[in-house]
Amino acid sequence: MLTLTTTAAEAVKTIVSQVPLTVDGGVRIRDTGPERGFELSVAETPEPDDTVVETDGARVFLDTSAAAALDDRVLDAELSGDGSVRFALATQA
Repeated sequence: MLTLTTTAAEAVKTIVSQVPLTVDGGVRIRDTGPERGFELSVAETPEPDDTVVETDGARVFLDTSAAAALDDRVLDAELSGDGSVRFALATQA
């Protein structure tokens, strides 16, 4: 199952906190296919078939395809001084 680094968990919590009405929400990752990759969005709740990954209070919702594709991955984040976030995936050790 996808895991999150501490930095990624903090980034997810920060992003979600900035969107009204998503206090208990999370970041949803949807697999849009090999040509387009993954789509991230803020969601109030997971979809019925989503896999929910929770780390340090950060919630990530994975659609069925994303859950399969990211099963052995680690989500990390890089925070820049201007407040922007860049996510990266690595293989679990």
